[in-house]
Amino acid sequence: MRAEPIRVLIADDQALLRDSFRVLLDSTPGFAVVGEAGTGRDTVRLALAERPDVVLMDVSMPDLTGIDATELICRETGDVRVLILTTFDLDEYVYGALRAGASGFLLKDATAADLVAAIRVVAAGEALLAPSVTRRLIAAFGAQPRPSRAFHRRLAGLTGREREILTLIARGLSNADIAAHLTLSQATVKSHVGRLLTKLNARDRAQLVVVAYETGLVTAAPE
Repeated sequence: MRAEPIRVLIADDQALLRDSFRVLLDSTPGFAVVGEAGTGRDTVRLALAERPDVVLMDVSMPDLTGIDATELICRETGDVRVLILTTFDLDEYVYGALRAGASGFLLKDATAADLVAAIRVVAAGEALLAPSVTRRLIAAFGAQPRPSRAFHRRLAGLTGREREILTLIARGLSNADIAAHLTLSQATVKSHVGRLLTKLNARDRAQLVVVAYETGLVTAAPE
């Protein structure tokens, strides 16, 4: 169990929402709010200065969008994770956020319990990809032409088992689901996932999903 509180930076252009998130997290054991930001540039500045575990990032922000701010933060840090919050359940935000390096995507109408759980998942280094988000991601990639040679170039160093597990990750399966599907132990699956992260230079599970679709390893199923 984690001994230190999860350090969170709240980024939203609406003061009322920032206050609500702060009250929620301040009243929940195991969390510490280390700052608030109302603009994209302030979010980047505070994230680089405070190095929180998780940034709660609104998509629509003044002077720099949440997706652009996410890209800057992920480029400059290796340990700050971003959980995107938005009222818009649109493909462009799902793909843009994950492509920028976000570890999760959550709609603002989620319950307080869902938000707290999401922060814990992202802080632990996992990806938060709800089934609805995964379906939209599949649709977004399915509409794009697949590169002809990227598959062999990016994935040439993977074993057959690693490609199989990467495919299942991209389909939205958890480690437990993958273990059951392939009749492996969860410890073995976790080891494979760790090797995939290293070989593909991916920050986390969300980035593995992006790699799987961008390289053409996984494509959208026909309707």
